Amino acid sequence: MTKESLTRCVWCGTDELYTKYHDEEWGKHTSDEKTLFEFLILEAAQAGLSWITILRRREHYKRLFADFDVEKVANFSDETIESILLDAGVIRHRGKITSAVSNAKIFMDIQKEFGSFYAYLYSFMPENKPLAISYSSHGQIPATSAQSDAISKDLKKRGIKFFGSTICYAYMQAVGMVNDHTISCDFRN
Repeated sequence: MTKESLTRCVWCGTDELYTKYHDEEWGKHTSDEKTLFEFLILEAAQAGLSWITILRRREHYKRLFADFDVEKVANFSDETIESILLDAGVIRHRGKITSAVSNAKIFMDIQKEFGSFYAYLYSFMPENKPLAISYSSHGQIPATSAQSDAISKDLKKRGIKFFGSTICYAYMQAVGMVNDHTISCDFRN
């Protein structure tokens, strides 16, 4: 069976970047703190936009946000923020850029409090495990869940910005906290 003949979730269409993301990352469980931070930055940048818009800029974010090194981002100066705002490779939204820096500080505070951001996230999950739910069509997949509601509410209370329940649920899908590949998808693990 060739990769082209495999069945995918309908949301990724045929765009090569989207299908690569779908096939190799989306819904795959990760406990890597750097990846968890990367998607916190990227998903918050996505707020109000399409995910493909962010995927197309991902390498720019990686370059401008110190390869997603949380400590470096947490210590960005006002000058660094201003230089990022001048770069057309990212979404030049002052609130999203400045919140990435404050969100990095909060991410590190959570790591200290819970031992890892992963441990914090999974404290909201039933039995501290990812969820694999069987949906037969894309239309059945929710935009939020009880877990995304609780996580986003707690993160908001801690000061995290641009991370409401819908963005949080997309984040959970991205880092494999939920596996929402439809039953017919050949990439469902």
